[in-house]
Amino acid sequence: MRANNVRDLWTAGKPVINGWCSLPGGFSAELMATMGWDAVTIDTQHGLIGYADMLAMLQAISTTQVTPLVRVSWNQPGEIMRALDAGAYGIICPMINDAAECAAFVQACRYPPDGFRSSGPTRAAIYGGADYHAKANGQILALAMIETAAGLANVEAIVATPGLDGVYIGPSDLSLALGGPPGQDQMAPGLLAAFDQILAACKAAGVRTGVHTNSPGYSQAMLERGFDLVTVGSDTRYLSSGRREASEMRAWLEAR
Repeated sequence: MRANNVRDLWTAGKPVINGWCSLPGGFSAELMATMGWDAVTIDTQHGLIGYADMLAMLQAISTTQVTPLVRVSWNQPGEIMRALDAGAYGIICPMINDAAECAAFVQACRYPPDGFRSSGPTRAAIYGGADYHAKANGQILALAMIETAAGLANVEAIVATPGLDGVYIGPSDLSLALGGPPGQDQMAPGLLAAFDQILAACKAAGVRTGVHTNSPGYSQAMLERGFDLVTVGSDTRYLSSGRREASEMRAWLEAR
């Protein structure tokens, strides 16, 4: 089976830098996958991406060595399995609140006897290889998002879930849950204390910890803090940066 680059990097003691796709389209995903990331996540929760778009984007990413991940819209077994059958090598699942929800998520990612994933890796076996079914449980990543007050309160039980590979923090929702504002790259002491609580629980349980970030500087600070994966850049942020050039041109034109 094709190796999971994210797992290999973690085994080698190296952090993972992740890119993020919110916009549908095979070419944009291919472009993101050639930027130098270790992994690229297709966001079907808050992104504008449907199943057919996701499939085309997974195919585009597979032209590179980048590991394709998918954030599903919710903890729904059918949706998780469809993303895996389409070739996702890892699933990020939002809004995990307790150990029971986490167990249901992980088991949807695993074939029996470790879970209840249905057999039918339609494209996954083409991308992963003929032995996909035999080895998928050991390669596919299951990453639970902790981003609610309940998830934070139950973090020790969540990270003890058998088969869970790691936690992915949604800082905007977690900030809201703690009474703060939404947004990325925050330095509020209460939010950072929650980060440290999650990090400590993950390290004690032997699972990895990732966080959604919005800039290289903040990502570097989070890696220094002990995170194993950071999401550094997204297609929407890169496209939005064109506003600055448009503003510069508008100001130049108006000053003439």
